[in-house]
Amino acid sequence: MEEVGDPETVGLAKSERVAQALAREIRAGRVTRGDQLDSEGALMRRFDVSRNTVRRGLQILAGQGLITTRTGIGSFVTYRGDTIDDRKGWSVALSHGPDRLETRLLRLNRGGCARADTFLAARGLDTAGDYLCIDRLRVSPDTGQGVSLERSRLPWRAVFADVPSDGLADGSLSRTLAALGLVATTGEEVAGVLPALPAADAGVMKRPAETPMLRLQRLTRAADGTLLEHVESVLDPDRFGLRMVF
Repeated sequence: MEEVGDPETVGLAKSERVAQALAREIRAGRVTRGDQLDSEGALMRRFDVSRNTVRRGLQILAGQGLITTRTGIGSFVTYRGDTIDDRKGWSVALSHGPDRLETRLLRLNRGGCARADTFLAARGLDTAGDYLCIDRLRVSPDTGQGVSLERSRLPWRAVFADVPSDGLADGSLSRTLAALGLVATTGEEVAGVLPALPAADAGVMKRPAETPMLRLQRLTRAADGTLLEHVESVLDPDRFGLRMVF
């Protein structure tokens, strides 16, 4: 018998604890795409719970896109566990593969940095300056819901003059910057949690306002030390995570 509770799951239903325990194993790669999970009976014995609890736990995993259940056969892992290679830009990285996402450009113009907050101010950077503003939404074609909302703000440079009219090179900001001779040499990224989506973001992403999301803020600098880009990303935690290798 395995204890399904830990300090992070206090107060959760048993089915949610079972789902979290199995989700950790799937995300860690202990069971991989195509592998069959243990039978309901084996999971009942492992976690010392009822069959209904196991089934509810499996339904949670299926709702997160981690498994699929075939009646009379069993449950199989569908989570790929792929690492996103964003060296060519997220628009390119997320537009390929079986879990392809659609990228929608919501804004591309010259304007103020209304979304900038204490993240920039704490670093002594101008939050009311002149910026190239780019807002992009990644949408799952299957559900129509947004899985990532990204707002990039780049201090205006003369080389950006044609970008608002010409658009991004191949839909990629990274490629656009490279073509303009701009390369990030240093940077920092801060990860956190949004307990609930702001109302405006919930509307754009077509998600309930109470949905918890990941929030990443990245700041990069050019070789001369000037700010190149500040980007804030709101991400679906069922599809994105933070991986550290040390």
